[in-house]
Amino acid sequence: MDWVTGLVPGGKENYNACLIIVDRFSKSMRCLPFHKEETAMDTALLFWNNIISTWGVPKIIISDRDPKFTHLNFGPTCMKFLAPSLHFPQITTPKQMD
Repeated sequence: MDWVTGLVPGGKENYNACLIIVDRFSKSMRCLPFHKEETAMDTALLFWNNIISTWGVPKIIISDRDPKFTHLNFGPTCMKFLAPSLHFPQITTPKQMD
């Protein structure tokens, strides 16, 4: 996973960067257009919407030390999408009803 930045803005959204993701097993590559100014949270959403939802959850993610990957929001944001929320129902017993 790595960024290509410094691109001439183009397209309807004026993208100026792209995120390159390569699957090491299949050697397939995805180039996802993006804005250079966006945050780690935006990167996690892009990764979720275009990679995890298509290819599934990777066992390992290899990237450089770009702040968009090392920032604390990237990992927890991805995990937020993966981990189901856990809810405990309220238990009522006859004793509690008195």
